Amino acid sequence: VPVLQTNNSPSLIGLITIAAHLVKQAKKEELLGSTAEEKAVVQQWLEYRVTRVDGRSSKEDTRIILKDLNTYLEDKVYLAGNSFTLADILMYYGLHPVMVDLTVQEKEKYLNVSRWFNHIQHYPGVRQHLSNVIFIKNRLYTNAH
Repeated sequence: VPVLQTNNSPSLIGLITIAAHLVKQAKKEELLGSTAEEKAVVQQWLEYRVTRVDGRSSKEDTRIILKDLNTYLEDKVYLAGNSFTLADILMYYGLHPVMVDLTVQEKEKYLNVSRWFNHIQHYPGVRQHLSNVIFIKNRLYTNAH
């Protein structure tokens, strides 16, 4: 569990708590959502990251997460709809180890997740030290026989 020790205040414990604190310190509150509904959706995805993504223990857990996310992202650019938020950043970091290990076919199977992930990894300042995950733009095969 991450801990943030600051000079003039008590330690902060937990990924979501620390991330929200740093967003406020940076005066980037829009990353937490603009409307009450968007704030709730951001909070929901932050909790999902900590409980489901970080808590996954099997290939089956990973498959369910990717399937659920793929369905959710079908008609969305970002996790909170049309705005880039902290949820996108933290889910990106949580899913990076998963996405690195997917085959080309798996990336195609989870096309909405792949589209979202590729978009987020190219968002200015997000990827940092992480490796760039490659997504092939052209399909390698078709359904025609």
